[in-house]
Amino acid sequence: MTFRPFRDFMNVFRGPGTPWALILLVLLTPFVFPAGLPGGGRAGASQEEAGAGWSPPGRWGGHLKLKGTWSQSPAGSLYDFLGGGSLLDGEGSFRLKNDLVPGEGLRLETHYEIVLLGGDRWRKIADLKKRYPFLPDLKEWGIGGTVEDDRRLFDFTSTLEDRDDYGLYHRLDRFVLTLSRPWGTFRAGRQAVTWGNGFLFNPLDLVNPFAPSDIEREYKIGDDLVSFQHRFEGGGEGWIIVVPRRNPGTGSLLWEQSALAGKIHIARGTTEIDVLLAKNGEDRVVGMGSSGYLGQAAWRLDGTWTVPEGEDPGGGYLSVVANMDYSWVFLDRNFYGFLEAFWNGLGTDEYDEVLEDSRVRERLARGDLFTLGKTYVAGHVQVELHPLWNFYLTAINNVEDPSGLLQPRLVWDASSSLRFTLGGTLPWGGTGSEYGGFPILNGLLTYGPEAQVFLWGAYYF
Repeated sequence: MTFRPFRDFMNVFRGPGTPWALILLVLLTPFVFPAGLPGGGRAGASQEEAGAGWSPPGRWGGHLKLKGTWSQSPAGSLYDFLGGGSLLDGEGSFRLKNDLVPGEGLRLETHYEIVLLGGDRWRKIADLKKRYPFLPDLKEWGIGGTVEDDRRLFDFTSTLEDRDDYGLYHRLDRFVLTLSRPWGTFRAGRQAVTWGNGFLFNPLDLVNPFAPSDIEREYKIGDDLVSFQHRFEGGGEGWIIVVPRRNPGTGSLLWEQSALAGKIHIARGTTEIDVLLAKNGEDRVVGMGSSGYLGQAAWRLDGTWTVPEGEDPGGGYLSVVANMDYSWVFLDRNFYGFLEAFWNGLGTDEYDEVLEDSRVRERLARGDLFTLGKTYVAGHVQVELHPLWNFYLTAINNVEDPSGLLQPRLVWDASSSLRFTLGGTLPWGGTGSEYGGFPILNGLLTYGPEAQVFLWGAYYF
């Protein structure tokens, strides 16, 4: 089913020049709104007074990040077609943020980012495409690091350079107008919505959830949606979100690809409860979540029952996550940690077969699913070595293989605006396991995570 009445109108916003038009709008904002707005002088000031102390309206900020990564692919991976070996890659990203209040109860939030990618991975991907044009879209195999808007309502991403040794693209990651009134809060545009109580695994989070192995979680990728939040007089709140999505192959806006979800959140004493009903793509989802305290520790429990299109309610599958976190002091050091367990009802131990399952491939491509097995246990610990130095260790384990990931990292806050992170991702497991690597395409290739060591630097302004 296509949204035909709006299709032609919405396609106006899908052209490659769209990001430039919106960037121009952002840059012209100081000249469109008077200096009496936040950041531009007091309301009612004369033109001479405003001109004397003029500054761009709104709150401005952002960051510059530089990343270097050394990776080692598993033996038999796609990169072995070009000789295998290690990969040395770099990335630079710049984000500019503006938070504007054009009127009472109104807020316009805009985030522009430009990203430069390059290195061995980029060169090998370009070489692979030239040598083997028959290969499927490499992003289906987790290869390729650019963000695209082919499923989103608006095309706010544009590639500036796509060469054999590097790529440069820019985009709007936030562009959302918020209207706040006593009866509720309405938001429309590119924004981030996060539901659920999971730390690494989060089945209640339907819109661009983080992968369990994502270390950098400062900004969730924005999506084009409309949300409404209403607070109940007796406590609690209700949410409704609508996420229009396109068919990535045709660009058509389809109800079958889109999402509609509602959630009610209530609190009873120290216990909080969530109830969710959703249509996500062709899935029907019923979910419940709760959280509370056990002594000094906090606990959380979320679960969903997902019924794919064409199945009766009993033909669905269950996903459940449970966790508990706690902070303590040991040897005059501050510690924090959590344990989390996750059950994936769509998982199996026949990994080569599950990748051929259309339900799994669709959820992997859409970013709803990140694991192939059924049972996972994860742990995380943070140690404050010094007020400016923190050590983190995250472990993700498929307990049925067994296999998993270890992710140690050391973070140095050199100043209030400068941070450095040194860390890595270390997969372990035997041949044929999820994280140790398993054969696909009748044994032609090995599919599995890469071992990595990285160094990041971030400057905030």
